[in-house]
Amino acid sequence: MSRRALVTGGSGVLGAAICRVLAREGLHVVVHANRNVDAAKKTVAEIVAAGGQAEAVAFDVADAAATHAAIESLLEAGPIQVLVNNAGTHDDAPFPGMTAAQWSHVIAVSLQGFFNVTQPLAMPMARTRWGRIVSMSSVSARVGNRGQANYAAAKAGVEAASRSLARELGSRGITVNCVAPGIVDGGMADGAFDAATIQRLVPLQRAASAEEVAGVVAFLASDAAAYITGQVVPVDGGLS
Repeated sequence: MSRRALVTGGSGVLGAAICRVLAREGLHVVVHANRNVDAAKKTVAEIVAAGGQAEAVAFDVADAAATHAAIESLLEAGPIQVLVNNAGTHDDAPFPGMTAAQWSHVIAVSLQGFFNVTQPLAMPMARTRWGRIVSMSSVSARVGNRGQANYAAAKAGVEAASRSLARELGSRGITVNCVAPGIVDGGMADGAFDAATIQRLVPLQRAASAEEVAGVVAFLASDAAAYITGQVVPVDGGLS
């Protein structure tokens, strides 16, 4: 039986790339969406057409009750042994003008969502004595970014929580790591930086492809990465 992987935010460009590469590695992939269920179903269809195994699921990671119910349903078919916390959002504003709603919403999706999804999966995963938890962070958590105090805080919180969780779950054969992309083609930063700015800021002088980031996630989710835990892996072309 294939190991099962849940990828939150699997309906986005980066999430879909992660789903596809995990499926190619032989995992049964649960492609999560919130509102964009059609995109998740399209990714499922692509995976199945390529000979892989996948299914779609929809819930709001910021809604604790809805998330718990959805995960309970998923666990009826067996444990999730690979979790990729990829769901996130941004709502940028200069901090003096940032509203409480902007702050709370970004924290709710990225940081509270990390808890809502990861906590109910941790014990079933631990019982299998093997697991991989990979959470998407951002270069913003390390170096900051103008207008992104909320997003940077949320991602830094995910990094700190992951380091603590790595210490808790290591004895159960579970690794916990983060991947911190910089500028990704088709990602949330798409359109915010023109080519000249990217050349100036990034030593490799280009944005990452979603597939390049997904490849690092897949490695951390593999048996080959069994001795890497509690780490944040930058995939930012040297930006940080």
